Amino acid sequence: MRLQPLSQHRQHVVLGQPLTFGVRDAYGTLLLAFGHVIETQEQLQSLLDRGTYIDQSELEDPAAQVRSARPEALPQLWEESVDRMGRALRAEVNPEFRLTLEKAAKPVLALVRRDPDLAILQVVRQEDGQKAPYSSRHAVHAAVAGQLAATRLGWSDSAAASLFRAALTMNLSMTELQDKLATQRSPLTPLQRQTILHHPERAAELLETAGVTDKDWLSAVRGHHHREGAGYPQGLGDAGDPARLLQRADEFAAKFSARSTRAALAPDVAVRNFFQSDPGNPMTAAIVKEFGLYPPGSTVRLKSGEYGVVMKRGARANAPMVAAVTDCNGDVLMRPVRRDTSVAAHAVAITVPAQALKVRVRPEALMRVVSG
Repeated sequence: MRLQPLSQHRQHVVLGQPLTFGVRDAYGTLLLAFGHVIETQEQLQSLLDRGTYIDQSELEDPAAQVRSARPEALPQLWEESVDRMGRALRAEVNPEFRLTLEKAAKPVLALVRRDPDLAILQVVRQEDGQKAPYSSRHAVHAAVAGQLAATRLGWSDSAAASLFRAALTMNLSMTELQDKLATQRSPLTPLQRQTILHHPERAAELLETAGVTDKDWLSAVRGHHHREGAGYPQGLGDAGDPARLLQRADEFAAKFSARSTRAALAPDVAVRNFFQSDPGNPMTAAIVKEFGLYPPGSTVRLKSGEYGVVMKRGARANAPMVAAVTDCNGDVLMRPVRRDTSVAAHAVAITVPAQALKVRVRPEALMRVVSG
């Protein structure tokens, strides 16, 4: 913690607007949490006269590095951001929790905005050996799907932000259990079943304890497993649009994750099954349209015989940009080659399992191909 007098940073306090940092005493103890509103000049002057402090690191914009990074550096920033989010979601839920969460969320949202295709790739291409636990990865993946769909649906920035935060925290009350269930083969115990049943309400209660008052955020968390006449908790009534979109983003993101009891679905199968489960719903359609027929992260064989990884969506749903990693004979290329699949000779022939590549190409190398 790098404490500096609030008096040196008073320009960052906007009367009537939520604080973007915490206000502390000389020992670092939190006095006013992130989001607190200082209404009057008299209140501000009282804090200055008292000799209060802020943590300098809280003023640093965690998204700035994302906005200025070279394209090939973005995969590493994704890994770091998801790991940071995992630590934030496991932090003690106290008045500082929201500040910790917001700081971890900013670079994730910046990454989604900087390169939506690479954000989709994080959801689709889930390889073995990822450092962050399942619960935090799934939270980020659902947040990505929800954010992209909310943007396509024309939601306001504030509504999309509430949904994004709700996706990150919807399972706050069962992060450890969620990680355990990802590898558990035995049936649920009665205690586990009860924890799952009550986790939406419990997660919302924890957020309220941390000072969250955003009604859309809280209602989305409470209702993210609710369906009209089904789901849980029962008797919720109309859960609202944030909860309905979060429920679909949650379900969709889970299709790409392997569990001990089932394999991850192939990307094209996941997209098709999700759409067919609810074909008339505009929220479902928005998610499907954002990810496309061959979402980034899919492994494909081209009509040329080459194998590669979809890196960007194309102007047409069936014509993405691909980084080919083998030649037409299946031999590994020294460097991946960019292929525009709108060209007939390089059109996508079929989606194949990731193992069909027989080589693991670093994401940085793939990014150089499509960003060059």
